[in-house]
Amino acid sequence: MAKRIREKSELIKQNKDTRPYACVKYVRLAPTKAKIVIDQVRGKSYDDAVAILANMPHEAAAILLKVVKSAGANAENNKGMNVHDLYVSEIILGQGPTRVNKIYWRGRGHGAERIVTRTSHIKVVLDVKE
Repeated sequence: MAKRIREKSELIKQNKDTRPYACVKYVRLAPTKAKIVIDQVRGKSYDDAVAILANMPHEAAAILLKVVKSAGANAENNKGMNVHDLYVSEIILGQGPTRVNKIYWRGRGHGAERIVTRTSHIKVVLDVKE
């Protein structure tokens, strides 16, 4: 069994993704709202993505702009890549934990309903243009 585990760990090391990325977790932003902004940027070049996000009025655009710039900085400083040759290859959006506020209630017919705060996990992966 130990041999199999060693072989598996070697396979993981060989197939490790070396593309630059940045991620942010537990952002107080609903994934449905973030998806609208993410669809506008996916597949664009780094410079175009930064320009689009800087001029969008959405709250999600400001958060995503920071993540994209962070991924670009990681590519430049850690991997030694030129930022102008990169494009946004993947943006992975996941739903984080949902926080239920037990103190705050919103009035509804026949009682009330709890206010639910959704969170998101966002990962941006850059790649070199071919």
